[in-house]
Amino acid sequence: MSPKAPARVELLQGTLDLLILRTLLAGPMHGHAIAKHIQRTSEDLLQIETGSLYPCVHRLEAKGWIAASWELSDKGKRAKYYRLTALGRKQLFAERSKWKAFARAMGLILDPAGQEGS
Repeated sequence: MSPKAPARVELLQGTLDLLILRTLLAGPMHGHAIAKHIQRTSEDLLQIETGSLYPCVHRLEAKGWIAASWELSDKGKRAKYYRLTALGRKQLFAERSKWKAFARAMGLILDPAGQEGS
């Protein structure tokens, strides 16, 4: 019997910035679409609450990493759409490199070569 997957994973500090920047690499999205994309792409392991999402997008906007504009959604309602800026793209790739190095280090510690069943 395999262990049950966790219903939800808590985010590490600073991870939400990276998730939002990566999500916006695909193109402009409104807040709800950003949260749904992260949830769907993570196979429902990550669920971003409104109380976390909007302060983060406002912080990213203040840093110049994303820009916002009011547009009509697919449903014909006004929504604030966020897009990645050139500075945000640069930040995304810098953060992604750091994250990959961190994940590799954690993998080496959690699953050392030649040590089974640890």
